[in-house]
Amino acid sequence: MEFKIIEKKWKKTWEVNNLFQNIEIDQQKKKYYILDMFPYPSGQGLHVGHPKGYIATDIFSRFIRMRGYNVLHPMGWDAFGLPAENYAIKTGIHPAIITKDNIQRYKEQINALALSYDWSKEIDTTDPAYYRWTQWIFLKLFEKGLAYIAETPINWCPSCKTGLANEEVEQGRCARCQTETTRKNMKQWMLKITAYAESLLEDLDLVDWPEPIKLMQRNWIGKSEGAEIKFLFEGESNKGISVFTTRIDTIFGVTALVVAPEHPLVSEHENKIKNYSEVKKYIEAATKKSELERIELNKEKTGVKLEGIFVINPLTEEKIQVWVGDYVIASYGGGAVMVVPAHDQRDFDFAERYQIPIKEVVQNQNKKVERGTGNELLEAFEQDGVLINSGGYSGLSSASARKKLAQELETKKMGGPKIHYRFRDWVFSRQRYWGEPFPLVFCEHCREKILSGDYKDGKFSQGEITNPGWVALPEESLPLELPETDTYQPTGTGESPLANIQEWVITKCPKCGGPGKRETNTMPNWAGSSWYYLRYADPKNNHELISQEKEKYWQPVDLYVGGAEHAVLHLLYARFWHKFLYDLGVVHSKEPFMKLKNQGMILGDNGAKMSKSLGNVVNPDDIIAQYSCDIFRTYEMFMGPFEGSSAWNTASINGVYRFLTKVSDLISQFGAAATSGPSKFEQARHSIIKKVTEDISDFKFNTVVSSLMEYTTKLEKGEASQDDLKTLVLLLAPFAPHLAEELWHIMNPRLAERDSVFMENWPVYDAKMAQSDEVEIVVQINGKFRASLKLTRNMGQAEVEKIALTDDKVKKFIDGKNVRKVIFVQNKIINLVV
Repeated sequence: MEFKIIEKKWKKTWEVNNLFQNIEIDQQKKKYYILDMFPYPSGQGLHVGHPKGYIATDIFSRFIRMRGYNVLHPMGWDAFGLPAENYAIKTGIHPAIITKDNIQRYKEQINALALSYDWSKEIDTTDPAYYRWTQWIFLKLFEKGLAYIAETPINWCPSCKTGLANEEVEQGRCARCQTETTRKNMKQWMLKITAYAESLLEDLDLVDWPEPIKLMQRNWIGKSEGAEIKFLFEGESNKGISVFTTRIDTIFGVTALVVAPEHPLVSEHENKIKNYSEVKKYIEAATKKSELERIELNKEKTGVKLEGIFVINPLTEEKIQVWVGDYVIASYGGGAVMVVPAHDQRDFDFAERYQIPIKEVVQNQNKKVERGTGNELLEAFEQDGVLINSGGYSGLSSASARKKLAQELETKKMGGPKIHYRFRDWVFSRQRYWGEPFPLVFCEHCREKILSGDYKDGKFSQGEITNPGWVALPEESLPLELPETDTYQPTGTGESPLANIQEWVITKCPKCGGPGKRETNTMPNWAGSSWYYLRYADPKNNHELISQEKEKYWQPVDLYVGGAEHAVLHLLYARFWHKFLYDLGVVHSKEPFMKLKNQGMILGDNGAKMSKSLGNVVNPDDIIAQYSCDIFRTYEMFMGPFEGSSAWNTASINGVYRFLTKVSDLISQFGAAATSGPSKFEQARHSIIKKVTEDISDFKFNTVVSSLMEYTTKLEKGEASQDDLKTLVLLLAPFAPHLAEELWHIMNPRLAERDSVFMENWPVYDAKMAQSDEVEIVVQINGKFRASLKLTRNMGQAEVEKIALTDDKVKKFIDGKNVRKVIFVQNKIINLVV
């Protein structure tokens, strides 16, 4: 059978009949929302690794539809961002043109894969009708005070010439272009994702996600329970340095504080720091390092003492020296850490290097701490223990002391219990052109009004009060469209190219009508992808982000499929926005994605990641042109477990080609003539239905294909009934849709062309009939596995024991020995005790 001719025929028929298109609410059916992480349409198009997830969700969608669900399975484009803009700069072609051409190319490739997307729901994040609602969500965050402007040290990519969120830096390099990043102080729009830290942690228990992804999010959020301590400056009654610690039980052993190079203490005390020139030189060197380099655990701690600056320990009233160290980060724990050399190994090494005193205050109650001559410690004791040299707290356990010490600090108003999170607020502005404009105007008149306190007329939102001078555009003026320009090259000065378009920048304040200037930074590419799953359900709605009726019916996403690389980027950001929209009443669920599946990579034939530079990229267009879409789809699923990685091997496709040819020949020759009624394959048919149903549900697509191959070989032996053959076609349909459609019409010649195999019901199995006549019984000797036997179901102990004793693998372990006892579990195990 000519697979490519069949494809052309049925593809045209499906298009004419709008199969899978214009899916709407159907209260008579249970919904199922299946979603792919939508692609960024790059100029290179798809290689064979990209469709793995798309084919899997298509198979699952077809399977679920045939089981009676109303399925939403859409596709769209995550099209704003740096790749298009950088390519535009390189080629001189405007990013809007490049994006449009790339989308067309991607869509052609996706359609060639016979993916059953509902294209009536298509979205594009660069469409003003779409990003109007991205801007709307930002305005709501702004109004509630969750969007704020701040001068903060950020990761700066000198190649992309833009700021990056911490999540966009890998090993100290830009995740997109791999250029080494630097630290730069800039005014940035920030989103207060930390306000949702607790629910982002707790609600991971509500979702069915791979445990490693949950763990990555938990570690990234990094919840720590401890205490905050205020160390006052020497001679000051209320000014000092706040430090967060999880080991307040070691406070009597603090012999120094170390502050971040960015800590305001340094600049504020310039005149008091006797070695300021040395300190300044150290700080300048620190700004050239990425945050990751600075906090690297294996890195040796370095620092410079702030000569002339001392703080007072609030519990011992001892004078403590202060240092600046680049391993301390300004945005975590107050930007300062206490040095307890006796109970932290890195502090111990730091103290030995710089001759800082070491004071032991916690002792191992079970084992004597190793000391050198003169009672000096040889290494830090980092575990909990019993307090010593700690005043009235000596003799207490670390756990008991922590509670009491935190309470005492709270009583003295010098600190108290505190929870800190490792992750920081989201850096939300980019100094680039190709992104969503911020719907904000800066007005000097309104700024003065806020600063003077003359804002209590209810006309200003929380965000406008928090960010004096920044005024929100009214919702009815959205979208604020990105202006057209031929000058989209980054300035490199920290300003977006939009700053050069004065006719767009200069405007009127929407609040007072006075002169104003638009924000010229743009939103990051993560903005449009943080809520797109909602818009698919209601993409043409001009009045609201999503109607309550459609949100209530379709949300949340039942199954989300994509790469694990988005664990602490897209997935974390989308969960944050969803929780905010939940608080607004826009959505009714606490989480956006209930079940998550991550596909493994398809590697080049040399086992390396596919890339042009390695010359191992395989284009799916070439494979489909040579073999067919159905063969390509089935082979991708047959290569190995869905979550695992596997190397592409074009030669191996021939096995799938032979299998589908065998199915085609079997149905073409015997399908119409096959008899109805019972057959000798009854048990095999129910068994394969059970196997395929369970394995598709578990995304075990490779074992489905293997099982269908075995079933086909059985049916080839002859005397298969129509039910046997129809079952084969129905089970194969999600994998090879064109071939299955053709074979279904051969077996059902009275069907109209508009009728489809995908309108049929999924086969149902009888659990008793699905049981195999053969079972695998494990043979143990003295509890250790020695062999497995394939035997007839429900055999008795005497029969199984007789067969086991004659098995060659078993005999060598029992020759010359007596069987004293037999433990037997029917159809499962026999244990011979010798």
